[in-house]
Amino acid sequence: MIRGEEREGWGSLVYSPQGSGIVGIAGIAKFLLLGLSDDPELQPLLFGLFLSMYLVTMLGNLLIILAFISDSHLHTPMYFFLSNLSLTDISISTTTVPKMLVNLQTHSKSITYAGCLAQVAFFSLFACLESLLLTVMAYDRLVAICHPLHYLVIMSPHTCGLLVLASFFTSFLTSQLHYLMMSQLTFCAEVEIPHFFCDLSQLLKLACSDTSINNILILFIGTIFGGVPLSGVLYSYSRIISSILRVSSSGRNYKAFSTCGSHLAIVCLFYGTGLGVYLSSAVSSSPRKGAMASVMYAVVTPMLNPIIYSLRNKDIKSALWRITHRIA
Repeated sequence: MIRGEEREGWGSLVYSPQGSGIVGIAGIAKFLLLGLSDDPELQPLLFGLFLSMYLVTMLGNLLIILAFISDSHLHTPMYFFLSNLSLTDISISTTTVPKMLVNLQTHSKSITYAGCLAQVAFFSLFACLESLLLTVMAYDRLVAICHPLHYLVIMSPHTCGLLVLASFFTSFLTSQLHYLMMSQLTFCAEVEIPHFFCDLSQLLKLACSDTSINNILILFIGTIFGGVPLSGVLYSYSRIISSILRVSSSGRNYKAFSTCGSHLAIVCLFYGTGLGVYLSSAVSSSPRKGAMASVMYAVVTPMLNPIIYSLRNKDIKSALWRITHRIA
C-alpha cells in the first residue's frame, strides 16, 4: 500500500476505511508495465530488436499501400483488401510497440491509466478488424475462383467499400464495449502488469472488483470474432479447393493455388499465433511467458504479413519495381 508521501506520483488515490489499498476508477494515475525482462543488460538488446521489427513492419506495409495507390493495375478488390490489412497491421504495431520503446529508452515502466485503457480499446479494435478482413479476403478469393464470370459484379467497388466499413464499425463497437467495461473496474493501488502492453486478460486478473461479466464478455467476443471468422475462412477454402480439384487444367490450378497461398499463409500465421497466446496463458503459470508469446501475435505477425505477400506476389513486386524505377 502506498504511504501518504508517495501519493503524488499516483494522483489522488481513494483508500478504503480498512486500509486495503483499493482505489476507485478515478484514483489511479498510472500503471506499471513490467515488460519482457527485468535484466538491465537486456534492455538495449530488446530496444534494438523491437525498433528493427517496428521499422520493418512500417516499411513493408507502407510499401504495399503505396503500390496499391500508385499502380492502377492493383486497383482490384484483392489488393484493396490487402491495403486495408496493411493499414491494420501498422495500427496494431503502433498501438503497442512505440510505448514499449519509450519505456525501454527512458528506463521507465509507467503508463497512464487513460493510456492503458486506450491501448486496450485500440488493440481490441485492430485485432478484431484484422480477423474480419481476413474473412472478407477469403470470401473474395471464393468468388474469384468459384464464380469468375460474376466476380466483377459481385465484388463491385461499392460492395468492397461496404464490407470494409462494416468490418471497421463492428470492430469499433466491440472495442468500445471493452473500454466501457474496463473503465468501470476498480484496481489495487500499485498495479503491476507483467506484460509489454496493457493486455486485457492481465488487467482483469489485477482488478479488485468483480470481473465475471467481463470474463463472459471476453469469451463471447472471442467466440464471435475468433470462431465465426475462422469458420468462414475454412468454409471458403473448402469450396475453393473443391472447385480447383474439379478443373483439369494444371495451369489454372497453379494460378489459383498461387493467388490463395499468400492469404492462407497469413490466416495460419494470425490464428496460429493467436491460439498459441491463448494456450500459453492457459497452460503456463508464468505471465512473462504469455507476454513473450504475445510478441508473435502483436509484433511479429504484422511484420511478416507484407513480406509473405511481396515474396509470393508477382503483381506487387512488379508494382514496387515500377515505383523504384520512376524514382530512380
